[in-house]
Amino acid sequence: MNHLGIFTDNQTNKKELIRKLQNNEFSDIINLKDTSGKLFSQLAVRRFMQEEEKHGTKYLPTKGQALKTMSSGEQKKALLFHILEQKPDYILLDNPFDNLDISFQNDLKTLLQEKAVGTLLIQLASRKSDMLPNIHNFAKAIDGQLRVLKEDVQYVDEEPTMFSGSIPPAIEAIPFKGETLITFEKVSVSYGEKHVLKDIDWEVKTGEFWQLIGNNRTGKTTILSMITGDNPKAFGQEIYLFGKKKGSGESVWDIKEKIGYFSPAMTDSFSGRHSVENMLISGLLDSIGLYIKPTERQKRICKEWLLLLGLWERRNVQFNDLSLGDQRLVMTVRAMVKHPPLLILDEPTSGMDDASASMLVDLVNKIAEETKTTILFVSHRKEPGLNPKKILELKHTDKGSIGIVK
Repeated sequence: MNHLGIFTDNQTNKKELIRKLQNNEFSDIINLKDTSGKLFSQLAVRRFMQEEEKHGTKYLPTKGQALKTMSSGEQKKALLFHILEQKPDYILLDNPFDNLDISFQNDLKTLLQEKAVGTLLIQLASRKSDMLPNIHNFAKAIDGQLRVLKEDVQYVDEEPTMFSGSIPPAIEAIPFKGETLITFEKVSVSYGEKHVLKDIDWEVKTGEFWQLIGNNRTGKTTILSMITGDNPKAFGQEIYLFGKKKGSGESVWDIKEKIGYFSPAMTDSFSGRHSVENMLISGLLDSIGLYIKPTERQKRICKEWLLLLGLWERRNVQFNDLSLGDQRLVMTVRAMVKHPPLLILDEPTSGMDDASASMLVDLVNKIAEETKTTILFVSHRKEPGLNPKKILELKHTDKGSIGIVK
């Protein structure tokens, strides 16, 4: 089988690319005339989910479980079983491993290699490491067309630009003079009969660079919510944040003012028409959007950050008009602009292509090297080039996930 791998980036109009493939507009590269195909994508999962919620009809093999209650990996496995049952001539795989941990990635790869024998596979991938091992023909999506590659090493045309200059200083320091930011002592969490965490021991000191890793549903989100102040399960446990025991009288605001936080889901909160410059300045004011006139000092600091990112010339561009990669850079800086004692980056490279992810990793490494801010980088995959000094890995057990410090 002459399977085809198509490399995309964050500029690719995938909806249009998929339409052209299905209409056989790239017949000189892959001829799909007189064939039937199926699309494997997160969008397809959402459509089945909407049908299930609207009409109560279950099209996917879920053993009676509602799609919306299943993990991303479980949803994608159910969709793949459904597609394979129909025996299509080809399957169009749209970034099949996005947001999946290694365990679910391996499950899907095994299914595709063992059950899809005789089925042509066309895979769209934004990360080279996600390409299926049994694909040996490659193309790259460029300006709505496909360019044939001799091999996958041609995927990245050039190294991303390194950041020049230094990290701009804080306007004023956020008060915290302690040595230890986070302490967990034998922390366990359960929801009814569901065990999430078991006896987590963890200590994070000022200036350290940590990565929190673990498969889906191992409790990464639970740990973050107990740090940021959003989880009542933290009370009554031996959890100390910024030198104070959790529940000893501090307010959620007392905690959050010392934390810079970014998750890709946050970009949904910025649906308004805000310029890149105003988005960054609003990070100094802890607001969504800019509603008061910034000081000259605030404007100067934001200019220095945008110069560092190479985005100063685009300062008046609407944030939503930036590429995904540039949006993530701006949001990371927005979380960092006040130099908080703790910077939490929750799956910041999710959905990014290799070049954009590499840029963000370079920025995070630079922040770690040049500032005193403690960094907690959360992910389910190892990011090439990321240089954490310590790792907390969550491993699933029947009694809840345990924490292993590396």
